[in-house]
Amino acid sequence: MTSQEQMDALFAEARRAADAAYAPYSHFRVGAALLADDGTVFSGCNVENRSYGLTICAERNAVLQGVAKGRRAFTALAISTPDSAGPVGPCGACRQVLSEFMAPGAPVRFGGSGEAVDTTMGALLPYDSLHELADS
Repeated sequence: MTSQEQMDALFAEARRAADAAYAPYSHFRVGAALLADDGTVFSGCNVENRSYGLTICAERNAVLQGVAKGRRAFTALAISTPDSAGPVGPCGACRQVLSEFMAPGAPVRFGGSGEAVDTTMGALLPYDSLHELADS
């Protein structure tokens, strides 16, 4: 179980990661911090490209950092979008990739410069076939 203090620290790490974002086209920085099941935190930022389809989202960047270090299970995620007043959730591609490595009950927090939303991976991607097929 992830505590409120752990989620606060994870969100602060996501905010620091957003500072490293490369976003010269959208001017919309995103940072993500992902907690591995062994307690290691992996962070990532968005890296844009003038060919938008080649842009890497912060969330997938964090997952790839963890996988490159041999981790395969993540227990919590925080996403910071400091250039938005309100919370902005992860895109569909990121939700799909995250669901590969996170349980439906894993806590997720995302927020901008104002309020934040606390939810779960399962709420972000309901009816996830990977987990539904495993349960049948």
